[in-house]
Amino acid sequence: MSKRYTITAALPYTNGPIHIGHLAGVYVPADIFARYKRLTGNDVAFICGSDEHGVPITIKAKKEGVTPQDIVDKYHAIIKKSFIDFGITFDNYSRTSAKIHHDTAQEFFKTLNDKGEFIEEVTEQLYDEEANQFLADRFVTGTCPKCGNEEAYGDQCESCGSSLNATDLINPKSAITGNVPTLKETKHWFLPLDKHEAFLREWILKGHKKDWKPNVYGQVKSWLDDGLRPRAVTRDLDWGIPVPAPGGEGKVLYVWFDAPIGYISATKEWAEREGKDWEPYWKDEDTKLVHFIGKDNIVFHCIIFPSMLKAEGSYILPDNVPANEFLNLEGNKLSTSKNWAVWLPDYLEDFPNQQDVLRYALTANAPESKDNDFTWKDFQARNNNELVAIFGNFINRVVVLTNKYYEGVVPEAGEFSDIDNDTLAAIKAYPAVIESSIERYRFREASQELMNLARLGNKYLADEEPWKLIKTDEVRTKTIMFVALQIASALATLSEPFLPFTSTKLKGILNVDDNSWSDISTKNILLSADHKIGKGELLFSKIEDKTIEMQLEKLETSKKENEAANKEIEPQKDTITFDDFTMLDLRVGTILEAEKMPKTKKLLILKVDTGIDTRTIVSGIAESFTPEEVVGKQVTVLVNLAPRALRGVESEGMILMTETPNGKLVFVNPDTAVKNGSQIS
Repeated sequence: MSKRYTITAALPYTNGPIHIGHLAGVYVPADIFARYKRLTGNDVAFICGSDEHGVPITIKAKKEGVTPQDIVDKYHAIIKKSFIDFGITFDNYSRTSAKIHHDTAQEFFKTLNDKGEFIEEVTEQLYDEEANQFLADRFVTGTCPKCGNEEAYGDQCESCGSSLNATDLINPKSAITGNVPTLKETKHWFLPLDKHEAFLREWILKGHKKDWKPNVYGQVKSWLDDGLRPRAVTRDLDWGIPVPAPGGEGKVLYVWFDAPIGYISATKEWAEREGKDWEPYWKDEDTKLVHFIGKDNIVFHCIIFPSMLKAEGSYILPDNVPANEFLNLEGNKLSTSKNWAVWLPDYLEDFPNQQDVLRYALTANAPESKDNDFTWKDFQARNNNELVAIFGNFINRVVVLTNKYYEGVVPEAGEFSDIDNDTLAAIKAYPAVIESSIERYRFREASQELMNLARLGNKYLADEEPWKLIKTDEVRTKTIMFVALQIASALATLSEPFLPFTSTKLKGILNVDDNSWSDISTKNILLSADHKIGKGELLFSKIEDKTIEMQLEKLETSKKENEAANKEIEPQKDTITFDDFTMLDLRVGTILEAEKMPKTKKLLILKVDTGIDTRTIVSGIAESFTPEEVVGKQVTVLVNLAPRALRGVESEGMILMTETPNGKLVFVNPDTAVKNGSQIS
C-alpha cells in the first residue's frame, strides 16, 4: 500500500559550492531514498533549498566587498545547477530569500508569539565596540567549553558538534576586527526548550525512536540528560527575516529558527506550482516526515525544530532523522575555508558523464556510523574493480553475445536446469533484500547488494560458459542467454536509486522502461523471447592513474595556496641605520649555467655573471625551477655576503627571491634588461 512521504535534505548555506562531504552526508542518501520511494509507488515530496540567512554569508560578503544578496544570488544559481547536473531529484529546490519563505517564517513566529510560547528577555551579549555590532554565531570565535577546540564558533563547535551560545565561548574574539568583545544588553525572544523537555523524552526516549540511528539517538539522549535551556530565536543582525513583533526593530529571526521552516515554505511553493494541497504533506498523520542531515545538525532537527512544531500545534513530527557522520578527504577534515575539498562543479567538469561513479563511491564508503575517508585511489578502485569489472563487464558480455548470436533478439528458453531456477529465484529475492537495507537507511549495504546481483550474473555466465556451449548445444545456450538477460533487466530497474544515469542508459540498451520494482519480485519473465535489444555500449570506463594523479596534484596546489594565503606576515625585523643598509651590495647579474646538486631536492648550483666577476652560488630553488628554466635569467644578487660551504660547494652570494600564494618561488629582478653589475639602491 502506497504512503505519503515528505523527504527533506538539509538546506545548504549559499556561501560556496557543494562538495563531496555534503553529497555523502546528505544529498546522495536522500536522493536514493526518494527515488526508491517513488519506484515503489509512494507519493513523495522531496524538498530542499538554499539557506541564505546565515552569518557565514554576511562574512563572505564583507570579505568580497559585495552585498549578502550578491553572494546568495551567485551561489544559489551554482548550487541549484550542480544538483540538477548531478541528478538529485528534488521536487522543489527553493530559497529562503523568497517572499513565500519570509511570509511563512514570520507567520510561524507570530503564531508562537501570540500563543505565549516565547520568553522575552534582556540579556548581555558579546559586542564589538569597533565594529559597532553584536557578535552572533560565526561573528565570534573562541575556545569550546566542552572539548577545548580553540576555533569554535559562537553557535557551534565543529570539532565536537556541540551547539553553543556566543557567551559560552572561552576567550572569545571578534571575527570582524579580531578584538576582544565586551558585554552589552539587548532584548531577544527565546524558545523555552526546557518547557518541552518532558514531551521530547516521551516522544524520543520512551517512544518508538530507538529505531533511529545510534549516533542520532545517542546525541539526543545526551542533550536531554544534560537538561535543556531556553534558546534565542532572534539575532541583532541586519541580514535575515525581520522579527515581526513590537520591539523587533533591527533584529532578525535566528537562522536556525527560520531555516527548517524553509522545508514548509518550499513545500508550499511546490504545491502551488503543481496545483496540489501542501497541508497533507505536513499535517496529515499518515504522512511520514524524514529529515536527511549531517551530524552537526542533529540538535536542530531532533530537539529545536520538533519543539517548534509541537508548540505550533498543527504539524506532524519527523518519523526519522537519518544523520550521517562526516566525510574526510585524503586523511584531513574537509574545509570550505581552507579549500580542502572536492567541489561538485569541478568534479562535473573534470569527469563529464560520470556522475554515477561519484555517487557509487560515496555510497559504498558512506559515513553512516562513523567518520570515513574519501581518497582518490579508492574512488579509482571502486570504478575500475567494481563498476567496470563487475557491473559493466556483465552487461557488456550479455549484450555483445545476444547481438552476436541472435542479432539482438532475446532467444526462446528451453528447459530450465536447477542452476537456472536457482538464479531466477535469486533475482526475485533481490528487491526485498535491497529494500530491507534502504528502509533501515543502510545505503552502503544496499549498494553492495545491488553489486551482488551483478556478481551473480558474472558467476552464472562464468559457470555456464555460453561462448563454449554455442558450438555444441545451441538450445542450452539460448536458455543461458535468456536467464542472463533477465538479470540484466533486473539490474536496469534496481540500479535506478543508486546509479540513475546508468539505469537510464541500460534501459536504453535493453529497450525497456516498463518494469517496476515490484515486477522483479512477481514476474517470472522481465524480458520476453523475441524482444529486440539495442547495440552494446560501455556503461563505465576505466579511470587511469594519470587522471587520479592530476586530482591529487590539484589538492596539493589548493593546500599550498591556502597555506600561503593564510600565512602570517613576518613581523618587522630590528631597526637598522642607513649606514647598515649601505653596507648591502645588491647587483644585477645573469645566470650562465645551472645544475642540480646531487642527492638534494631543493638545491641548484648556479654560475652567475655579476658584472664584477663570475661566481658560484648555491640556491634552494630546485622545487620551483629546472636548471634549463633559469639559464639566461637576470637576477638580483647580494654579492658581499660572506662565502658559505653547502654540501661541499662554496656559495659566494645569495639570489633574491619571493613567494607566490601557491608557494612557488619567483625572482626579484629588474623589469627591463640592464647591464650586469648595475647596483640596486
